[in-house]
Formats: sequence, C-alpha cells, structure tokens
Amino acid sequence: MPRPTSDVQAFEAHATDADLDDLRARLAAARLPEAETVYRDAPDPRRWEQGVPLADLVDVVNYWRTGYNWRSFEARLNRIGQFRTTIDDLGIHFLHRRSARADATPLILTHGWPGSIAEFIDVVDELADPKDPDAPAFHVVVPSLPGFGYSDKPTTTGWGTEKIAAAWVELMGRLGYSTFAAHGGDWGGNITTVLGGRFPEHVLGIHTLFAEAPPGLPTDGLTAAEHEWTEETRDFWRHRAAYAKQQATRPQTIGYSLVDSPVGLLAWILDKFAEWSDTEDSPFETISRDRVLDDVTLYWLTRTGASAARIYYESHNSLDPELRVDVPSAITMYPRDIEKYPRPWAQQRYRKIVRWNSPETGGHFPSLEVPEYFVKDLREGLAAVLAADR
Repeated sequence: MPRPTSDVQAFEAHATDADLDDLRARLAAARLPEAETVYRDAPDPRRWEQGVPLADLVDVVNYWRTGYNWRSFEARLNRIGQFRTTIDDLGIHFLHRRSARADATPLILTHGWPGSIAEFIDVVDELADPKDPDAPAFHVVVPSLPGFGYSDKPTTTGWGTEKIAAAWVELMGRLGYSTFAAHGGDWGGNITTVLGGRFPEHVLGIHTLFAEAPPGLPTDGLTAAEHEWTEETRDFWRHRAAYAKQQATRPQTIGYSLVDSPVGLLAWILDKFAEWSDTEDSPFETISRDRVLDDVTLYWLTRTGASAARIYYESHNSLDPELRVDVPSAITMYPRDIEKYPRPWAQQRYRKIVRWNSPETGGHFPSLEVPEYFVKDLREGLAAVLAADR
C-alpha cells in the first residue's frame, strides 16, 4: 500500500467557551412566533403540516440551552481521529479511523444535507473493528463536504459534486488508498455515484442509498410497488421540496437566518429530520435529541448554514444524464427515504448491481435511525461488491 503523504495534518475540534455562551444567550433571547394553526395533540403526524410545531421546538430549544453537552460530541470526534488537508486551495476536514485488521478495505463515507459527519460517529468504530471477526473490516474515512463543518467554505463557484468526487479520489490517495469502496446517501449518494462512474480505476465498488435513474424512462412493466415509488418521488419534488429550490436559487438569502439565528437553523434542519425519518410523529422516536443537536450545533459553531446550502446552487439537478456506473454497486432503498427509484430504472445507470435491498423500516438517516441494521446492510452490500470485484 502506498504511504500517506505529509500534506495531511492532525486536527482537533474545540469550540471556545465564548461561542458556547453566546449560543445559550441567543437561545434564551429567542423571539418565537405563535403556535401553528393546525394544532393537534401528539402523537399525530398532521401536527407537522405547517412545519415544526411550536411546542416541540420550545422543548428542544430548552434542552439545547440547559441540558445538551457539546463537549461530549467534540471529544468523540477527537477520539476517532480528525485531520485536514488542502485540495485545490480548499481545506478539507475528515475523520480517519484505521482498522487494526490487515485485511481491511479502505472505505469513504459521504454525508449529505442537512447531515454532516455526525451521521456516522455511532458506526465508525464497528465498521473499522467489528466485534464479529468474520465480518469485513474497513479503514474508514468520513470527509466534511466543502462548506460543511470544519472544511473550508468555498469563496468561488465551482465546488459541485463532480469536483468533490475528484477531490475525494485525491484525498484517499493522500492517505495511501489508491483503491477504495464508497458509500453515501443524499448528496453523499450523488457523489458516490459520480465516484463510481468517473473513477472506476480507483473505486472498487459502491454502496448507495441514492440511485437516481436517467430521465425519461417509461413506467411500462413496473410493479404496483414500483409505480408507488415513482409517484412518491414525484410528489416529493412537486410538493415538499421548497427548501431545495430556495437553497438552489437563493442560498445567500436563507443563509443570513441560518448563520444568525440558532432557533432558525434548528427549525430549518429539524423539519427535515421529522419529515424524512421513518416515524409516526416525531423524529425523536428513533433519533435522540443529542444526535440531532450534535448535527445542528456543528452547523452553528462553524457558521456553515449558508455555505452548506450552496451545494444546491452548485449541483441541483446536475447529475449527468449520460453517466453510467460500471463498477459493482449495492443499492439500498429505505422505505421512508425521499427519493426511491425502481430497480429497472436504476439499472439503466448502475450497470452492475450485485445487491438490491429494500428494508422494512428506516428513512433518510438510517445510520442514526437504525444504526445496527445500517451497519449490517452496509457490510453485506460491500461484501457483495468486493466479491464481484475480484
């Protein structure tokens, strides 16, 4: 294996006490609107028809101010191992957890929006050093997307998914991984698709929760369940994707609120955790308040609400319709994810699907919602990918 280069520097996260005090002061001084006009007693998913219900938001804000412990999350990041390197004049932050196993495979995990590296902190150790000696092991790399977390904020346009994928190849090479496997969902799934399609000489195979088909495919021959998937995906983009259009067209405008108001940032992100999780009422049925606040606080302390939103401006609807993925691919479609494509459509882009999985539970954030199942599914998918690559 090639040796890592010296361009990689160790990094430690440490927010100042002044920043944490300022956060608590802003939360205490928050000006909130009146309650929504569709008020209903919990549990009832219709409570969220106008967005985050006031009572739920107040509860989380109070916990964020008085009970949440950022230092605990910060310490976990530092224990995993954090680093930074500069690629194309942009500082890229990443977690890097090497396995103790000699047979471990390099693996890059890419998050999306409104996620972050916080999505993966509960699964990194088990992926690197599994309790079961027969389970595959991985050298795990988890980068922060440009404009997210502790990565630098781009000062010019151009950092779209194609450039990010190329940067990930460079990053893995600097760590000594000339070939590797890749996983992602949301934007991470888009980037993982680009990795598999553009860099087959480096990518052993992919596991993705995002399998966008080429446009214009017919519905003839689809099963009833597959028709339902296409209708749900179409409904999402027609009626529930205003956030994406806002961030794709006016990220700077919404960015002022996301960087200036912690309550505004929380509501903007919590709305997605609620709508996109496999729950009946609240995202906290499956995801702890601490995990959601780890994610939101990372956005807040790094002031990345605006810069993260710009990935939509750079890349919304930009996946090349002609891109084809010929490396082995494992695809998992969780039932409550926001985009689901039937296998006959997906295989028009992903030409070597070696495993297709449709779990019974789980949504857009499976590493947080169903972490044990997520690890099992990822292992099985990558095992199929690596077996096919031999």
